[in-house]
Amino acid sequence: MTRLFGTDGVRGVANGLLTADLALRLSQSAAVVLGHRRAAAGRRPVAVVARDPRVSGEFISSAVEAGLASSGVDVYDAGVLPTPAAAFLVADIDADFGVMISASHNPAPDNGIKFLGRGGHKLDDSVEDEIEAQMGQAPVLPTGDQVGRIKRFSDAEDRYVVHLLQSLGEVSLKGLKIVLDCAHGAASGCSPEAFAAAGAEVIVIGADPDGLNINDDYGSTHLQNLQEAVISHAADLGIAHDGDADRCLAVDHTGEIIDGDQIMGVLALALKEAGGLNDDTLVVTVMSNLGLKLGMAKAGINLVETAVGDRYVLEGMRAGGFNLGGEQSGHVIFSDYATTGDGVLTGLQLAARVAATGRSLRELADESMTRLPQVLINVAGVDKARVKSHEVVQAAVAAVEARLGESGRVLLRPSGTEPVVRVMIEAETADLARAEAEALADVVKAELAL
Repeated sequence: MTRLFGTDGVRGVANGLLTADLALRLSQSAAVVLGHRRAAAGRRPVAVVARDPRVSGEFISSAVEAGLASSGVDVYDAGVLPTPAAAFLVADIDADFGVMISASHNPAPDNGIKFLGRGGHKLDDSVEDEIEAQMGQAPVLPTGDQVGRIKRFSDAEDRYVVHLLQSLGEVSLKGLKIVLDCAHGAASGCSPEAFAAAGAEVIVIGADPDGLNINDDYGSTHLQNLQEAVISHAADLGIAHDGDADRCLAVDHTGEIIDGDQIMGVLALALKEAGGLNDDTLVVTVMSNLGLKLGMAKAGINLVETAVGDRYVLEGMRAGGFNLGGEQSGHVIFSDYATTGDGVLTGLQLAARVAATGRSLRELADESMTRLPQVLINVAGVDKARVKSHEVVQAAVAAVEARLGESGRVLLRPSGTEPVVRVMIEAETADLARAEAEALADVVKAELAL
C-alpha cells in the first residue's frame, strides 16, 4: 500500500485524493495519536487549525475540525494564516498539536493537510506512520460533554504579527520602500500589516485572494510582476512569498532576483557580526550554490550540508544546535524565532539588514557570495538506483570534477518519486556548466536506460 504521507504532509487534488471523508478520518486518527496519547492526563486535547485561502480549504478545514471535535479535541480555528503562523500559535498557546491546510506553492486545485506536533514542530516519519496506522482502527467518538468544542481564534493574526515585530528588536524599516508579493495567498493580510507596522512604505501586489488565484502568476514561483513593480515604483527591494508563506525570495532595486542562497548569505553575515550565529555555522542542502560555500568560508562561516528538503535542514539544525539554515528555494529557518521556514520573518530580517547597514540589497548579496552558474538537467527513464554504484557513470563524474577543480561542482541526485536522475553542474561560466551537464546527462541516459 502506498504511504499516504508525502514529504510535506498529505497532498493531492481536492476531491481527487484529498476528499472530505479522508480529511475527517485523518483528523480523527490524529486526534488519537497527537491528542489523547500525548495530552496531559485529565485535560482535553487542544489543536490549532489554519488554512491558506484556496477555495477547497473551506470544506477541508470543516471536515478536519469536525473530525477533531468529534474525537474529543478542542479546536481553535485560526482562519487564513501562513503555515509558520500556525506553528507559532501551537507553541504560543501550548496546544497539543496543529493542522495546516495548504498545498504551498501548488496551483489552486491542489490542497494538503500537514500536522504540527507540540511546540509547532513538523512530525517525524514514525509519528506520521502512527497516524496512518490508526486510520485502520475504529475512531474514538466520545459523547455528551466529552466531545470537543470549535472556537474562533480571534486574535491569532495579531499574536503572530506582534511576534514578527519583536524579532526586529530596535530596528525600524522607516525610510525603506518595499514591494510585497503575497501570491494571493495566506500572507495577503499579515505580511503587509507587519511590514507597515515596522515602518516601511509598502506597495502590495498579489494580495487579492479569491480562492482560485493562489500562486497564479504571482509569488515566489512567478517573480516577473514583482521585478516590474520594484522598478516602476523605484523601490529599495521586493519580497515574494508563496501560497502558505513559508518561503521568501527577493528582488533588489534593479529588479534582479536574490535567491534563497543569497538571502541566507546576507543573514548569516549579519548574525555572525552580531555574535548570534551559533558555532558560526549555516545549514544548507546539497543544492545550495558552491558560491555560497566559498563566500561563507571567506567570512569564517562553516556550512553543514543536508539532503534536499526543509525537514532535513531542520534535523541538521537540531542535531548540531545551529540557529540558521535553509534552501535555495527560499525556505529559511531562524530557530531563535520559528520552528519552520517563515517567509514573512525572513523578509523582515532581510529588510532590517538593509535598514541597519544603509546599504542596498544588491551590495549585501554581492558581499555574501558570488553565485556560480548552475545548470540542472533531469534525465528521465533511467534506473536511478544504480547511479551511485555504476562504474562508468561514476568515472564520468570523476572526470568532470577533475576538469572543474575547485571552481566547480558536480551533483547527481536520484528523484525520490520517479525514475529520474537530476544532473547538476556548477562552473565558472554558464557555457561550461551547460556543456559539462549535457555531456554527463548523455552518459547517465546511455548507461542507466530502463
